[in-house]
Amino acid sequence: MSIVAETVLTYLPPKRKKTPSGWISFNAPCCQHNGQSVDTRQRGGIIQEGDALSYHCFNCGFKASWQPGRNISYKFRNLLKWLNAPDDVINKLALQVMQENEGVQIKKQIVDLPKFNTVDLPDNSIEISSIKDFDKHSMAVLNYMATRNLNLDDTKYFWSSNLGYRDRLIIPFYFEKRIVGWTARTVLNDKKPKYLSEQQPGYVFNLDEQSPNKVFTIVCEGPLDAIHIEGVALLGSEIKDQQAMLINRLNKDVIVVPDRDEAGSKLIQESIDLGWGVSMPDWGENINDIGEAVNKHGRLYALHKIVSAVETSPLKIRLKEKKWFG
Repeated sequence: MSIVAETVLTYLPPKRKKTPSGWISFNAPCCQHNGQSVDTRQRGGIIQEGDALSYHCFNCGFKASWQPGRNISYKFRNLLKWLNAPDDVINKLALQVMQENEGVQIKKQIVDLPKFNTVDLPDNSIEISSIKDFDKHSMAVLNYMATRNLNLDDTKYFWSSNLGYRDRLIIPFYFEKRIVGWTARTVLNDKKPKYLSEQQPGYVFNLDEQSPNKVFTIVCEGPLDAIHIEGVALLGSEIKDQQAMLINRLNKDVIVVPDRDEAGSKLIQESIDLGWGVSMPDWGENINDIGEAVNKHGRLYALHKIVSAVETSPLKIRLKEKKWFG
């Protein structure tokens, strides 16, 4: 029996019956989530064919299925949630199935959460809000912040007088209130590389700032965008297993905002596989990303556009993706 079938059968309600045709019938857990009254007539059914599973509600019509070689779908994750499977069980199952599909040998069913070492910022780093006398380099960094609508009270921004860093905005990476990395973004248009960074595997930017009162977490690629909308950043265009664990551990609805490029398309597929929502906002004329939307219309506008454009259905996400990427 597959690990998926074992998990589903573990969380089926004790009051159930098996029909001669092989269906396991029980009170459907989906009806009240789909605009129907609570099922009391055992109208929900699971049938197993080999390692494949199919669920059908003969009351509200909800369907979900899984078969070997496929990842756990958004609908199947909802089914498990409605069967009262804990979020960590669902997340670990989804990640294990993904890894098995990719041919990865797993010694344990649990993906270990990453551990991050404390690191130092570049030498002579000072918090920008504490600078009393600005020279031309630190003033250039402050002016850059103004052009990007970055406020000193967003987070602790730093600047270093050291050669190689004096024309860069230093953004620390915090985890459980410790500095575990950083990125230094140039404020000069012609200076390369654009970023100098120290980043540990599996890290997610801005996790510490996710309020327990928020019902959703917005995921984007870069730290500046994350700061603008009080979300988190992957610091890249790929969702690592440990990053998925850290984000899911927040126990919030997840909204991914991809960049409009090839890497963004890959990020959409990974989001669908994880059962996360995806937002591809219609920013308006001559606006292509979060930063430009904030610069032109402000943070509340950008946040409203993101939340209003969320899709959770894989089919709707795919249809919108074609239009969004042109």
